[in-house]
Amino acid sequence: MATGMDERNPSAVDLASPELYINRELSLLAFHERVLEQARDPSTPLLERLRFLCISSTNLDEFFEIRVAGIKQKIAIGSVESGSDGFTPQEVMHRISARAHALVERQYHVLNEELIPALEQERIRFVRRTDWSARQAEWVRDFFTHELLPVLSPLGLDPAHPFPRILNKSLNFIVSLEGRDAFGRSGGIAIVQAPRSLPRLIRLPPEETDAGPYDFVFLSSIIHAFVEDLFPGMRVTGCYQFRVTRNSDLFVDEEEIDDLMRAMEGELLSRRYGDAVRLEVADNCPREMAEFLLHQFGLQEEDLYQVNGPVNLNRLLAIADLVDRPDLKFPPFKPTRPAILAPEQNFFDALRRGDLLLHHPFESFSPVIDLVRQAATDPKVLAIRQTLYRTGPDSAIVEALVQAAREGKEVTVVVELRARFDEEANIKLATRLQEAGAHVVYGVVGYKTHAKMLLITRREGRRLRHYVHLGTGNYHARTARLYTDYGFLTADPVIGEDVHRIFQQLTSLGRGRPLRKLLESPFTLHSALLEKIEREAVLARKGGKARIVAKMNALIEPEIIRALYRASQAGVQIDLVVRGICCLRPGIPGVSENIRVRSIVGRFLEHTRAFFFFNGGQSELYLSSADWMDRNFFRRVEVAFPVEDSRLGRRILHDGLELYLSDNTQAWELQRDGSYRRVRPGAGDEARSAQQILLEKYARPG
Repeated sequence: MATGMDERNPSAVDLASPELYINRELSLLAFHERVLEQARDPSTPLLERLRFLCISSTNLDEFFEIRVAGIKQKIAIGSVESGSDGFTPQEVMHRISARAHALVERQYHVLNEELIPALEQERIRFVRRTDWSARQAEWVRDFFTHELLPVLSPLGLDPAHPFPRILNKSLNFIVSLEGRDAFGRSGGIAIVQAPRSLPRLIRLPPEETDAGPYDFVFLSSIIHAFVEDLFPGMRVTGCYQFRVTRNSDLFVDEEEIDDLMRAMEGELLSRRYGDAVRLEVADNCPREMAEFLLHQFGLQEEDLYQVNGPVNLNRLLAIADLVDRPDLKFPPFKPTRPAILAPEQNFFDALRRGDLLLHHPFESFSPVIDLVRQAATDPKVLAIRQTLYRTGPDSAIVEALVQAAREGKEVTVVVELRARFDEEANIKLATRLQEAGAHVVYGVVGYKTHAKMLLITRREGRRLRHYVHLGTGNYHARTARLYTDYGFLTADPVIGEDVHRIFQQLTSLGRGRPLRKLLESPFTLHSALLEKIEREAVLARKGGKARIVAKMNALIEPEIIRALYRASQAGVQIDLVVRGICCLRPGIPGVSENIRVRSIVGRFLEHTRAFFFFNGGQSELYLSSADWMDRNFFRRVEVAFPVEDSRLGRRILHDGLELYLSDNTQAWELQRDGSYRRVRPGAGDEARSAQQILLEKYARPG
């Protein structure tokens, strides 16, 4: 990539030049491409490869629902404002369309040319209707008659029957008809909507159909086969599946409402019918029908995706659960649990002896749940305060908090109602907690509460002591087995007081008192990181060793990127592990030749945020709930907390950072042109997967 800059004079470089920044939407699409590549990796178990294909499809759905929807809104109001990369919304949309179309085409190539043949070799088949045996066709017709026909409601289009409202991401069929119906109306076009309650994949019972052990038919195939039964006396001349994706971002004007929960409940109903942003149709759909659908949804040609297969790829995810083939899945494992945090131990005694660290999913999340349970029944515990962003259904954490409230503890829970796609679940848990007697608040107007904090206040003799859990991930037992995250437990009185002050900020009015150890957004985190990056640059200019290693999900914020560029120019060695979006361009002479960026995509979703600064040998290490994004620095309540115990610090530096920098099987290196190159072991090199090494180090087969 040519920068057009004087690389011999770094101080002359304009670090705000658009050429130095990768577009965030294209960087996010590059992450989805890396996920799809996992579906092609022959070293990954076959059903897990199918799962990665489905994940890439689900990721792309959300990309359109949120990111593309936002860009389209900017275009609709005539915005031509460009971002750090210099692209206007119109330019970004054009580039997204080209990149996303190529990605979708690749998804279906992987499905049809790689995964389906491999699955068939394992006797896992998707049986086309043209291949049904007589017994199978008879069984499928009976299934259609008794299970589908009673719940399908075809709608013929005419002046009395306008085009129906189509649910976001639902499966639908557009049908062309000839002939006249019972009222003498001539044929035309009809819409058939498949209820969401219906399974998208139906397993053929071997004993009734002579099918193989895992033979499936698509719901869409069944509807195609018997669609004429929905229009007696008419002739079906075409039947084509389609799906529309809609804007799913919620808008609540928080300054104009009195009750955030009630406002959110109203918005959730509208999410199903937001503005259309993408149309997927079968690739055999005639041109005139595709154009008719585009017109109905107010979409353009670039919003049309014609696909060779089911329009809802993510529904194939059910196969992994329906097929009992452990040999085609990742080996199960059992997370270890530190002996000091065994269920029968007194956690408060353990924490008074020193700080503790849990590295999920390799170490169990159960101690966090058990800590809240112990607090709920401990007569010395007076109060429990906790933030909840995502918890999942039937949360054991919520159960423990409900019990604590019923036991008479002072329970205060900050529930983030606006956690995207978890809003409805959070409304329900907030209601449940309130009914149990807990104090529930919804954070601060205008700021999402994304910090992961648990504060337990306990009377011990004549004093009150705080016990704290801080995390990089959510209080969600299921994702704690799927995401890599850190949980930090401490009885440090200064950290305890800092967390107490943050909860006071969130639940009361007035200015918060300064924090002594924690960094907090939207107040001190951004400026503190800028200062720490600049400190490394100053040390490098003086000829000293200077180093920054940071791991996060996304790097977008321009001031932080410019600070990293300046540090690189000063000679600071910078290693970044950025799972998803990265707007920084590494390896540019005179600007970022001392910066290396890699992404790890493997069995677990990388979710830890860890920031290391060499600091002239007096190293500092922080864990955080925050990525280096504008929203995390300025529009969210986040915390970064220091790990001061040298033993724990060395462990995080090795297991959480250096191990990932040495990964040569699941790592991708970001190039200066914005592309990613898969890292492979060199000749004679040992294959190293950070996630697999950590599994072998901490977890047990199980």
